[in-house]
Formats: sequence, C-alpha cells, structure tokens
Amino acid sequence: MEVRKSYFADERKDDLKEIGQPRPRVDTLGHVTGRTTYFADRELPGLLHLKMVRSPHHHARIRGIDLSEAEKQPGLVRILTAADVPHNVYTILTLIQVGPEDETVLAADKVRWKGEAIVAILADSERAAHEAAAKVKVDYEVLPAVLSIGDALKPDAPIVNEYHGQNYYRYDSGECRKVRFGDVEAGFAEADHVLEETYSSGPIEHAPTETTGCIVVPEGDGRFTCYTNTQAMFFTLDNTSIILEMEGAKLHMVGGTVGGGFGGKVDVIVEPIAILGAKLTGRPVSFIYSREEEMQISSPRAAEKLVIKDGVMKDGRIVARYVKAYIDAGAYSRHSPYGAQKSAAHFPGPYTVPNVWVDSYCVYTNRTPSSAMRGFGVTIGDFALEVQMDKLAQRIGMDPIEFRFVNAYRDGDMKAHRQVTEGAALIECMQEASRIASWPIAEKYMRMSSATRET
Repeated sequence: MEVRKSYFADERKDDLKEIGQPRPRVDTLGHVTGRTTYFADRELPGLLHLKMVRSPHHHARIRGIDLSEAEKQPGLVRILTAADVPHNVYTILTLIQVGPEDETVLAADKVRWKGEAIVAILADSERAAHEAAAKVKVDYEVLPAVLSIGDALKPDAPIVNEYHGQNYYRYDSGECRKVRFGDVEAGFAEADHVLEETYSSGPIEHAPTETTGCIVVPEGDGRFTCYTNTQAMFFTLDNTSIILEMEGAKLHMVGGTVGGGFGGKVDVIVEPIAILGAKLTGRPVSFIYSREEEMQISSPRAAEKLVIKDGVMKDGRIVARYVKAYIDAGAYSRHSPYGAQKSAAHFPGPYTVPNVWVDSYCVYTNRTPSSAMRGFGVTIGDFALEVQMDKLAQRIGMDPIEFRFVNAYRDGDMKAHRQVTEGAALIECMQEASRIASWPIAEKYMRMSSATRET
C-alpha cells in the first residue's frame, strides 16, 4: 500500500509540473523551418491543372455553351461539363439524413450564385488552363436575383432554387425549426419590462493561409489517391464515391497538415471533379483555389438576422424569451439546414427561462452558399444574446454579471428543448472571471453553486 501511495503521490506531483505550464506545439519546429509537408508539396510528372469557368452572374439561365475556341488552346487536354459527371449533384448532408440534393457539381441549366462552376478545364499548365477557360463562351439569360434575407422572404420574390419551391428550407416541423416551452405570451404579460431588438451579421470568410485544394494521382486498376486538405476525410470519401458512382475502396484519401480551415474545408467541392479529371485523362490532376477564388467561392459563415424579444422582472428574472432567427444559406443547402437547426436548439442560451418561443429559418438567396465555420448556427446567436443580456441589465439598473447569475442555468434545470441540465459550471466560471477581472459582485453571488438552486 505504501508503494502504491507513493506512486500516486509522485504521479500527482508530475501532473502539477504540466498543468498551467507553457509547452511548445509538437508541429512548431516543422512550421518554422519549412519542413512541414502540405498536400501541394508534390511534384508529379504529367501533372494537369484544373481551372473552372464560373458564372459572372448571381442568377441566370444557361442557354448554351460554346467550347470551340477553348478547344484550340495549346496545352488543353480535356474539358468537362455537367454531362461528364456521373451523379451531378452534391450530396453533402444526405449521409446523415439532413438536407436535399439541391446543388449541381457543374451547372447544367441555371446558375444561382456569382462564381458557380459550369465548365472544368484540364491543361498542361496553369496558364493554358486560364487561357482556355477565358475562351469558353456561355450564353446567359440573366434573371432577377435576391441578395438579402428580407428580399428572399417577400411574397413576390423570385425563387432561388426550384428544388425547394420556396426560398426557405422545409423541415419536418414546417417552414422552420421550432422550440416551444411554457407560455410565452403569459410570460410577456407578467413581465415588468419588455425589450425587443434586432441583430444582423454579414457573411464571414475564413481566409485560411492555405487555399482549398487537392492533387489526385491515378494508381492503376481504377484506383486513385487524393491528397487533400479537407477537414472531413470520410465525409469526402463517401460523397465522392456517390458523385462519381465509384466504389469507396478505389478511392484513397490522404490528409495531413491543413494550413487553416476553421470549418471552411468540410464541403466536398474540389475532390470529386479532380478525381473525375484524373480518371478521364489517366494523368495526375491539381485543383487548387486561387486567393481570389478562396475569398469569393469558398463557403463563408452565413449571414444572420436575429430578432430577440425578452420579458424581464424588476428583480432580474427573465420570464419570457421570443426569438426569430434567419440563417442565409446562399443558393444551396450545404450545411445550412443543420446550422439553422443548431441555432434553434441553442436558444435561449445558458439561461433558465420558463417561457420560450423560437423559430429558426434556413433562407435561400443568390449569394455564395454558406457552410460551417467555428460553431456555425450558434456563434452569432451567442453574440446577439449576450448583447441583449447587457441591454436588459441596463434596462432594470442591474450589474450585468449579477444579472447573469440570477438567470444562469443550474444542474437539474429543464432547458427549453426539454433536456435536463447536467454538469453545469456557468456559476463557477463567472465567479472566477469576476475574481480575475477584479469585478466586484455581491457576496451572495459568490456563494452560489451550479449544483444547487436557492429557494
């Protein structure tokens, strides 16, 4: 027993040498010496470069595509159109039973956002690929576009995506994801003060140092190795298999160090068409976004509009919270139906409110499709909620941190989406934050615990 006791004592002593101590990242040396390997750090004989012909319009019908001049370009090897893609629709979230197949890999009849891919050019050099792409002539019939959530939801708004029939995603719960808890109207009637505010955000680009891309190598026997900076390796494998109608066993996805992602590299955008190009030419293919493409083409964090209405008592208790959230998906679903669902589930934030009403809409506009970015569907909502909390505290003349102590959820509290709170530590986190910031709060708040609730 003494040996065992001594062992644990020594182990704890060693732990204390690590906790709170700075330690260098294991990959730092490789980064600063230039030895870290990225997907593009490969020199392959016969490498082809893939460039896209993209729409200059937000919304247009494709009346025809003339490839005749592009086909004369020296160095051109192959041109791909929608007819060449076996299953020409993205299937990003259908693997987890969320979202429809509403986006083409290469546009066939219409384009719905500025930058949408129409034709893929494969050439011996980047310059040849760019010059061939510039010679492709697309005959467009420009159509009215909707570029804001408000315009998209007008009764006479042009339909962005005919797959849906309206400019919002339809859930099994109807036109939006809904949370209903208690009686929100009764809560507002009871409240001493009611505050309604609207918060808006624009799209936010991840701007990774390394742009999105991949390099594909044919290995023979119908097998392909794809060196990629995707953040979702198996997601990419499965979706590529579906789009190309190929066995997953013939696709070898190789990841590695990602030069910045933040959620922006989870869409399956470059791999399927690059692998198809390698399959049809028998040569390695590189498809890498330029910086301009990364900023314009890659999925941003969605623009959002949030309407928050709160009823609060003079003693600081929030008794009613009503939220309408609008998430701008852009022209296609990608991950946005899931983001809007997360948004609904997250309200009313880390606070126990007895009466809650939430409607969260996934709205379609003729903008770049949005997707994942660091807590998407939640982050902007958190910002809006905490600004709202400060405004409510100011309205009743209460310290903003003490106001949060009054409303913070505790273990055992029922959340608005009917899950019992477990493992809450908000009270303790605020207490520690108050100490570190030297923010004076009343002693009764310093005695609170997330494990109990005062009567």
